[in-house]
Amino acid sequence: MHTVPSPCTGICRIEPATGWCAGCARTLGEIADWPMLSNREKLDLKARLAERLAPGGESRQLPQG
Repeated sequence: MHTVPSPCTGICRIEPATGWCAGCARTLGEIADWPMLSNREKLDLKARLAERLAPGGESRQLPQG
């Protein structure tokens, strides 16, 4: 089975308002956990990232936590 590629875009800057990377929309925890995730978990995370990055999506809101 092939490894799911990282969503990193090389724009590595955590946005203070959201806590997400400006390039890939991952949190610091998600970035740190990436190498340990299964392919299924990586695909699930990439789907959530797409929602965060969508116009009017989750990235326009503060994270719950």
